[in-house]
Amino acid sequence: MKFVDQVKVIVKAGEGGRGCVSFRREKFIPRGGPDGGDGGRGGHVIIKAKKDMNTLLDIRYRQQYRADKGQHGMGSDMHGKNGKDLIITVPPGTVIKSEDTGEILYDLTKDGEAFIVAKGGRGGLGNAHFKTATRQAPRFAQPGEPGEEKNIILELKLLADIGLIGLPNAGKSTLISALSSARPKIADYPFTTLKPVLGVVKYKDFKSFVIADIPGLIEGAHKGTGLGFHFLRHVERTSVLLHLIDISEMSDQAPEENFEKINRELQLYSPKLLDKPMAVAGTKFDIKGDSRRLDRLMNYCKDKHYDFFPICAVTGEGLEKLIHYLAKIVEEHKRKGPGVGDQRKPEN
Repeated sequence: MKFVDQVKVIVKAGEGGRGCVSFRREKFIPRGGPDGGDGGRGGHVIIKAKKDMNTLLDIRYRQQYRADKGQHGMGSDMHGKNGKDLIITVPPGTVIKSEDTGEILYDLTKDGEAFIVAKGGRGGLGNAHFKTATRQAPRFAQPGEPGEEKNIILELKLLADIGLIGLPNAGKSTLISALSSARPKIADYPFTTLKPVLGVVKYKDFKSFVIADIPGLIEGAHKGTGLGFHFLRHVERTSVLLHLIDISEMSDQAPEENFEKINRELQLYSPKLLDKPMAVAGTKFDIKGDSRRLDRLMNYCKDKHYDFFPICAVTGEGLEKLIHYLAKIVEEHKRKGPGVGDQRKPEN
């Protein structure tokens, strides 16, 4: 399935039905008076989170959503039916924004959570409402009000406990496949992961947690270079960041430079990202060479007060200690009751 995490749509709520102009006509009741009923309310446009969805693909190919009109009022004080509400289902983690102002209208984070993004127009009153002592036969009624129309942006930010970040080929896909049943594409060239991948991890007596493989970031990602800008929004939702750094001799840069490079991109995108709990995993431990890179990164993390774990996802070396740490820190973070995450305004 193709992964789509941002779409623009036009939503139009239903127009209210007009009120009715009618007079009671019955045998032996020559002047029965006005009996025009009210028009029905126009249908709302509602956006609702549904847990078994993980992409906005279905919405991408439909640019306009329009709810039903309210039924017109009728004689004999019969009110028109309300227009049927239109429900658009989206994955949990979808942010609803105004395209015109960039304002966040609502943030759907739970399954079943719903928001009326466009309200239906009110139905017009029938002429029965306008009868007075001096106006016995009103020959007018109200028209229905128009429904709201909005241009909105739906932006999906994946909900995950652990976010795997790092340069391309740092070993994120290999790690998530080792820790969970997720099976991302793995190869020895950059950008093999072209969409975020979620995996569920269960470890001993700890509660299961969700881990996300965020596609490789590179320098300039906050400006749109590579794939980073497109997927940086998903990092905002994660509770904990696990930074993967290649410590093998195959990497041509110092490990601490790679670490700082990615952190700069996070800060330039949203400074709040660096406030999240972060740990570092030195990957490809089995091909570390003379271990100088490992020692260098370990000392760097010690100086900066980052928890550090040398691992090899292929052989399983170091994974037991890492997964215990992740399970424990996720439970601690959930007990504190974290917020929803940084709501960043879209770029102009």
